Amino acid sequence: MRYPEATVGAVILNSEAKVLICKSNKWNHKYVIPGGHIEAGESMEEALVREVKEETGLDVFEIELLGINESIYSESFQNKKHFIFVDFICSSKSNDVVLNEEAQSYEWIDLTEIENYNLEKFTTKLLKELRKGKKSRYKKEIIYGL
Repeated sequence: MRYPEATVGAVILNSEAKVLICKSNKWNHKYVIPGGHIEAGESMEEALVREVKEETGLDVFEIELLGINESIYSESFQNKKHFIFVDFICSSKSNDVVLNEEAQSYEWIDLTEIENYNLEKFTTKLLKELRKGKKSRYKKEIIYGL
């Protein structure tokens, strides 16, 4: 029997309040936020820092919980998997992304531009909620310049 897999995802903001999205073959060539599995004995925050560094080369800070979601056998993913997504919002001082083999390209985008990109549905929902202000208590000053 397979169990749900706990994962972390990072909504990374740069100094211009733009969000990093990465195109992934694993997600039907759609854009997603960086992230991955939580290893045994690793905290969620440690997993986030490690996964972001492995996938993008970026160091992140000001890490705050953004939300929890799940994907049960999504047609968007390459395999039949049940994921529990624990998503965080964080910042990076650098825009210099170095992708590993898990992503094929990346973009730094403004939240007003998300309709212009082929985002995976969970990423779309998360970024739209962030844009609408449902999650505005997290990094409000960075996202909205307040």
